[in-house]
Amino acid sequence: MFGVERRRTRLNSSLAILELIYHSTVRAIRRDHKNALVGLLTNILQTLIFIGAFIVTFNLLGMRGSAIRGDFTVYIMTGIFTFMCNVKTSGAVIGSEGPTSGMMLHAPMNTAIAIGSAALAALYTQILSIVVILGVYHMAYAPVQIDDPIGAIGMLILSWLYGVGVGMVVLAIKPWWPAFARVAQTIYGRVNIFASGKMFVGNTLSFSMLSMFDWNPLFHIIDQMRGYVFINYNPHNSSLTYPVYFALALIVIGLMGEFQARKHASASWNAAR
Repeated sequence: MFGVERRRTRLNSSLAILELIYHSTVRAIRRDHKNALVGLLTNILQTLIFIGAFIVTFNLLGMRGSAIRGDFTVYIMTGIFTFMCNVKTSGAVIGSEGPTSGMMLHAPMNTAIAIGSAALAALYTQILSIVVILGVYHMAYAPVQIDDPIGAIGMLILSWLYGVGVGMVVLAIKPWWPAFARVAQTIYGRVNIFASGKMFVGNTLSFSMLSMFDWNPLFHIIDQMRGYVFINYNPHNSSLTYPVYFALALIVIGLMGEFQARKHASASWNAAR
């Protein structure tokens, strides 16, 4: 009898937490815009601007011939989609509500749910934007052919996971050094516009050029994604395990740092003031 009641209690608690995550995710999606559709259209517009800017840059610099044999626009999209998912996720996690937020006064709300909801909201927005852009491109311009859709989605999820890790590390620093957190978020996004290597094909890079990008997990994710998208591309200069281990390590560090920041949040902020 007690065992059945205990299982029901655990099940009810789990369902309550899932419901709370759902509502927190919806709230995170509507944080910037009360109308979720406006937020989605804004994100789509930002992505399209990036795609258009890179297409123009490739044409002006005469780099179009260095792309993978296949649909050139899809080649550009693979890099932009992965980059946007990573940067938007890290920004969402960094901007999630901390332990002193008013929302934390409502049990069973906690920082873990806030972080998870912010990350899920970013993933939802990015996936929906990608589906809309690819759908319109497929119907209006040219058929989109992806060699291994499951693998490509896996790389998108990996870029999201890496963004969660980066965001959690910066979020752990934020209570102690908020000015640095803001600067770090901006620098991370700006540097990865070029350091992610989305303008280059990994297999064509020389050793000296490769050393400029292979430290960045995002470079490996983008190169591996192109291997899943294009049937005639097999990445040799990138690794799948490196970004996985790197992302997991950042998440563990971020969890430990966030725990300490949550434990001493009020004391540190009062000292800073």
